[in-house]
Amino acid sequence: MLLHQETTDLIIKCFYKVYNELGFGFLEKVYENAMLIELRANGLIAPKQVPVEVFYEGILVGSYFADIIVEDKIIIELKAGEGLLVEEHELQLINYLKATKMEVGLLLFFGKKPQFKRKIFTNNNKNQF
Repeated sequence: MLLHQETTDLIIKCFYKVYNELGFGFLEKVYENAMLIELRANGLIAPKQVPVEVFYEGILVGSYFADIIVEDKIIIELKAGEGLLVEEHELQLINYLKATKMEVGLLLFFGKKPQFKRKIFTNNNKNQF
């Protein structure tokens, strides 16, 4: 069984429900707000735009905002556009996982064709956060 599979399966179900209802063509913020409604309706704790700090050698070197964090264990990165998911989107999610204690990330793409990628990143530094 995959790490956090039950939760990721529920998130993916929510993703397809939102996509089937709204379709293609909205801005990411619209999909983010719809996903929050759906995730919360399914009993998940899901804050949006959660600040995440990035450290290098114990010194703060940057920060970003995760689109959605589910149950304090899964990062959701949303993308919307005409094309397909590209490697840069996946690398962005992996970097977000590197910067946090979370090990599972979902990249949800609201394009002409809905797509998702599930990423796992584990390292020895996870216990330090």
